[in-house]
Amino acid sequence: MAETFREAYGGSADYVLSDELRGAVNIAVALEKPLLIKGEPGTGKTMLARSIADALGKELIVWSIKSTTKAQDGLYHYDTVQRLYDSQFGEGDVKDIARYIKLGRLGEAFTSADRAVLLIDEIDKADLEFPNDLLWELDQMEFYIPETKETVRAASRPIVVITSNAEKELPDAFLRRCIFHYIAFPEPEQMERIVRVHYPDLEDALVAAAIEKFYELRGIGDLQKKPATSELLDWLLALSLSGIPAERLAAEIPFLGVLLKKNEDTDTYQEVQEKGYSLRGFKRPPG
Repeated sequence: MAETFREAYGGSADYVLSDELRGAVNIAVALEKPLLIKGEPGTGKTMLARSIADALGKELIVWSIKSTTKAQDGLYHYDTVQRLYDSQFGEGDVKDIARYIKLGRLGEAFTSADRAVLLIDEIDKADLEFPNDLLWELDQMEFYIPETKETVRAASRPIVVITSNAEKELPDAFLRRCIFHYIAFPEPEQMERIVRVHYPDLEDALVAAAIEKFYELRGIGDLQKKPATSELLDWLLALSLSGIPAERLAAEIPFLGVLLKKNEDTDTYQEVQEKGYSLRGFKRPPG
């Protein structure tokens, strides 16, 4: 299918993806619509944008969203403080307002000489109006700067990848303009492929034992923050550097703090161990 697209994304050496995700990327590229990627942390949402940029030979521009981020931040910033300072101390021509306009990440993507990949990362961290405030810009690929009476238009429409951890529901009007794909957490077989991309030389027995224990740990029903792919990769590296054999993982989980990051989760694991419960599917009874 990808061969029918003008810019076909086929994955990259450092990113393991499904056929469904590959198709979603190529449809979004061909239709020139934003690709909205949802999934729990550790499923490779952010890394997908880098993979697309690497595979297609494009510049990656990252706009990391925070709770205080406004849509205006991605367009441009008018540095009135610097202009006031220059007017007081005679530095430069303060009548040239363009000198005090700094483009945001969206503006940078619009003015890029070549088609860029723009990552709007964790859009659900911003307030509820944030996605709606970007509808015109993402539709028309332009915005107006009243201070200079200039319209900034995209020389070529960037490939827009938007990630969400589903912390907030996104507005319907915004969703209608996106191609959507949900990345499910990898099954053990796919997880082994991901591990091998990062650590091709690790001992097979250690990788197999670590992945089995990792999924057992994720199966504990009471965990507040389940370990994700990045924690597994860090844990495998810690095990390898410490020379811990695969057999030891049958009885214990060394470096538990690499996998579990909350006191409550560590306590839950200790309770499971002390009472001899099976890790997989454990859930504390009510009361």
